[in-house]
Amino acid sequence: MVHLTVDLIAKSRNHFKKKRGRSFKDYLKNLTHLYFSSNNIEAIGDLSACKNLTVLYLYDNHITYIHNLGFASNLTHLYMQNNNITHIDNLHNLQKLSKLYLGGNRIAVVEGLEQLHQLKELHLENQRLTPEEKLLFDPQTLLSLAESLCVLNIDNNNIDDIQDLSVLKGLQHFSAAGNKLHNIEGLEELFSHWPQLRFMDLSGNPVCKRPKYRDRLITECKTLETLDGKEINELTRQFLIKWKASKQARRVKNNRSTLSGAYLDRDSFSVGQGPAPGHIYSHMDIQRAPALGIPMNGHSRVPISPLLFRHMEA
Repeated sequence: MVHLTVDLIAKSRNHFKKKRGRSFKDYLKNLTHLYFSSNNIEAIGDLSACKNLTVLYLYDNHITYIHNLGFASNLTHLYMQNNNITHIDNLHNLQKLSKLYLGGNRIAVVEGLEQLHQLKELHLENQRLTPEEKLLFDPQTLLSLAESLCVLNIDNNNIDDIQDLSVLKGLQHFSAAGNKLHNIEGLEELFSHWPQLRFMDLSGNPVCKRPKYRDRLITECKTLETLDGKEINELTRQFLIKWKASKQARRVKNNRSTLSGAYLDRDSFSVGQGPAPGHIYSHMDIQRAPALGIPMNGHSRVPISPLLFRHMEA
């Protein structure tokens, strides 16, 4: 089993090189970037001598657990994609962590990030889950990231609902391609919670096949600059917004016209009172109204259909 330790660093040709007047201890103390990707590493050993470490590259290894990083209080970037990690653990001391890459692991629940208040990017794409599993989010973790998180990548994780992500009000770049999202109304609702969203990729989801999918999202999210890899032309957006407003105005006008024409004053059916000139039922036999179930007193309004008018005049 290969462990990442200071001894491994000492043996690495890409790192420590003996120089006159410079000790290995001083080298470790001033080390800021550590590159150990694709080295068959299975565990992280004692690296506590590297107190100024800011960037750690450990992708494409065989690491199962995240541990022994409590010393790295200055760490800002952690690259651990394509390992065998199943749980997000032991990151609470990484107070300065800004970017976390965990794609291509075996994580089923996103948790353990409650103390990472400076985390801006979280990459969780392509988790190796069973067909029955989908990536889930711990509510407390989401709340803790609500202010800081700007970039979220959850591509290809069997996800069918993202309403829980509405708390991430600082989100600017969101990618959820290749999932099982289908509810376009839910997406439109999310935009009211993401006022800074600029880039979004939902390609490969069932929702993309909905009629007017692209038009609806463009008009609903006015800050969006790129959707599914295609830039949004501002002239196109303004045209769609005006077209939508015009369509809604016509619908409201038609509804009002229908309502105003569907009601008649019952007073016109009172015995002894002649109909107003030009009334559509001016020739109705007033004696037949009770048989048709039309009230003969009061001053309320009742709906009368054209078929009923013709029946009454027959």
